[in-house]
Amino acid sequence: MAEMDAARLRAELVPPFHALDVVRSTGSTNADLRRLAGAGGADRTVLIAEEQTAGVGRRARKWSSPAGAGVYLSVLLRPREVPFAEYGSLAIVAGLAVTDLTGELGVDAVLKWPNDVLAGADRGKCAGVLAEAIAGDEGGVVLGIGLNVLPVDGGVPPNPAGLVPTSLAEAGARTTERTEIALILLSALVERESRWRAGGGDLARAGLLDDYRERCDTLGRRVRVLLPGGDELTGTARDVDSTGRLTVLAEEGRTHTVFAGDVVHLRPA
Repeated sequence: MAEMDAARLRAELVPPFHALDVVRSTGSTNADLRRLAGAGGADRTVLIAEEQTAGVGRRARKWSSPAGAGVYLSVLLRPREVPFAEYGSLAIVAGLAVTDLTGELGVDAVLKWPNDVLAGADRGKCAGVLAEAIAGDEGGVVLGIGLNVLPVDGGVPPNPAGLVPTSLAEAGARTTERTEIALILLSALVERESRWRAGGGDLARAGLLDDYRERCDTLGRRVRVLLPGGDELTGTARDVDSTGRLTVLAEEGRTHTVFAGDVVHLRPA
């Protein structure tokens, strides 16, 4: 697999991004940009790695990132137009950008709340998003996206929600050329994120909420939500609000608003 063309990426993406770098290997692009943020790194700085040796997803879970097999990137964002309390919806924006990419590549894909991207007939997980807010005077968010491009090693286990990994190649993407994929993905991300900023972090005001509802396969399904702390909630996923929270009608009849958790899609009762 050829290495990514950093010069082409910079030529086509800087601007709108401030800076973009591609490294052969690192522990975690998110960790690298968190350190850069602490040193005053600029808004819309992108770091892409050919390989991550300590890639992580939500709740510090390992994300397999073998050399040349995927697109592993992080973006440092300092959205001063958006209140810090609204940063949580940015991960949903990233999920939309990934499904913009899958649409361009001819891949059948949907979103599982909040931002897992499921592809192919078997709805395996082909991408994940990790958004980490940075407190402090300048503030910011490091937004990480891990995308499987080539077939995934069979030794990677299902995640806690039971999802098996898959890739763009396995889902029939029209290309697996990673430079082109990164160009499409980052172009979609900056377009979606610009609208999110203009809407002050409110998904509805930004004109993004209806797109998310349309692409979110969780809505209308019976679900089991594995909540932080070990509790579980079973019911029907009803809606997503303008901050990205999930509304679940529980089996006992109460409506719950879920801020974070792992969702398992259940068969109809």
